Amino acid sequence: MSNAASVSVITGNKAAAEAARLARVQVVAAYPITPQSQVVETLASYVETGKLDAEFITVESEHSAMGVCIGASIAGSRVFTASSANGLAYMCEQLSWAAGSRLPIVMGCANRALSAPWNVLNDQQDAMSQRDQGWIQLYCRDNQEIFDTFLQAFRLAEEVRLPVMVCYDGFILSHTVMPVSIPTQEEVDAFLPPFQGRTIVDLEDPRNINPVTLANPRNNADGTICHGYMEFRALMQQAHLASLAAIDRVDQEFASRFGRATGGVTWSHALEDADVILLAAGSLANEATVASDYLREQGVRAGVLGLRSYRPFPAARVAEQLSEARLVTVFDKSLSYGYGGPIFTDTQAALFSARKRPEMHSYIAGLGGRDVKARELADAVSRSLDWVAQENGQKEAEWLNLQL
Repeated sequence: MSNAASVSVITGNKAAAEAARLARVQVVAAYPITPQSQVVETLASYVETGKLDAEFITVESEHSAMGVCIGASIAGSRVFTASSANGLAYMCEQLSWAAGSRLPIVMGCANRALSAPWNVLNDQQDAMSQRDQGWIQLYCRDNQEIFDTFLQAFRLAEEVRLPVMVCYDGFILSHTVMPVSIPTQEEVDAFLPPFQGRTIVDLEDPRNINPVTLANPRNNADGTICHGYMEFRALMQQAHLASLAAIDRVDQEFASRFGRATGGVTWSHALEDADVILLAAGSLANEATVASDYLREQGVRAGVLGLRSYRPFPAARVAEQLSEARLVTVFDKSLSYGYGGPIFTDTQAALFSARKRPEMHSYIAGLGGRDVKARELADAVSRSLDWVAQENGQKEAEWLNLQL
């Protein structure tokens, strides 16, 4: 084993698998789906060759994969799986069980468009469709951040007792190679201690389990008070809100050990003096940094706010970072049908009570893998600036590169 960190040129999927290996996952539940299949295939090879001491369990569906993760986590194992698109949708029932059971499961989601029509290319509709299941959702901008975020996700999940979905753009990141700094096993072990499971089921006396949680608290078999359904959900909400600080804290400790930070719940580019801000998540936010640099060359004081944590949504941080701008353009790679882009609408809500509110414009971009270039983002901002200058009032959401 190497005694020093190394740099490897690898895909985002390989970065995810490397992080899971170094996290010493004990159970991997696997069902392949494009574009994440390389993650579980790589982990399968690690288990086969002895590079990873774990149980690799092949299942017949994504629903079963999450079921295995739930059972293994309850039994006290550090667990991992990955999925995308329709596979993630097939997990839907089990995702709620994992979150409601407060299990520290970590899952990779290589973001891909949901069918129909059939499409294997990238947008963020799959993860966004599951945003209310109770999972923490973290979005990555490049392959280094994929690796770093997975390591942080295990630490975070086990601290706040919530499952974490690490999201990264399919093909754009999953299949593209980039340099990734990979620490040694000893360095990772110092950051991520062995998993201390909390056995929920008393195998010697299973009577302490109520098969159905009722509306109101009630006495358990041994006389202790059990929460009602609302109490469980209120505690989960409290844990989500508390995890905002935990995400920042874990990132800061990661930076102190490894010399690089992701930014916590958000990250920024050229934001110090920006009065025009581009807001997005994932690799699209990275592309926006190129657009903002181009706009600055044109005399526009543009900057970027990258959204890393979508759930929990960092409303106070977002409001603080955006409220002084005169214009915010939000680029969503998904859509809440019948209303608008999820990031845009959540950001609007976050700014509702702000002392100063910027003009906000919504752009729907990149659905089903439609290409989005930095220059096109910059041109969209220019159109928004023209709209504001002409005092045209509220602007409807614009779909970039739509060909109807």
